[in-house]
Amino acid sequence: MASSEKSVEQKEKIGIGAWIALVVLILVLSGAFRTVDGPLKVLDFTNLSGAFGKIGDTGANLIGTGGTGAKDGFMAGFNLIPAVMFFCGLLGVFEQLGAFRASDVLFRPLLRPLLGIPGKCGIAFISSFTGSDVAAVMTKELYEAGDITDDERTIFVAYQYAGSACINNTITGGAPLVAICPVALGPCIVIMFVCKVVGANIVRLLLKLKGKKAV
Repeated sequence: MASSEKSVEQKEKIGIGAWIALVVLILVLSGAFRTVDGPLKVLDFTNLSGAFGKIGDTGANLIGTGGTGAKDGFMAGFNLIPAVMFFCGLLGVFEQLGAFRASDVLFRPLLRPLLGIPGKCGIAFISSFTGSDVAAVMTKELYEAGDITDDERTIFVAYQYAGSACINNTITGGAPLVAICPVALGPCIVIMFVCKVVGANIVRLLLKLKGKKAV
């Protein structure tokens, strides 16, 4: 018993390189340096992903403007492919550096009581504030790697889906909402976060009750 506990403790000993990698990855996905000028702008995933060039003097990229229907939806999805491919490569690098092991130790005391999910979801948890596609890819990989169960995945998806990318969508896409909202931007985001957590825990409770009935 003592030897097994000791082996677990040894596994959880994380080197300084892993902690540095985790901090850098969180900064890259947090959007904190998205609008910063100078060299520090490379510490943002959106800036690293880049943008398509413009076609002539039209001001439009390869997606164009004024599209509708399935064809426009296809081009919008096509637009996400480079960022998702780049992110998958980025994840592979930071995984080798030990960022996910450090994430498990750092976020476990927060995410386990808050949502009932393991600490390894911490990076996806942070990235879900600014983007939905990146967090979705990470959740899929966590499940396929066996790091989260099907119920944990369901709870985490319930958290992500409601008010998806709340910071990014509220700031960049919510200009009309911000203009008519009687409260400041900060309280709006806090309310969305609280509602996301409540919704995820409702799903968590339903899954728990379903499990008891199955027994």
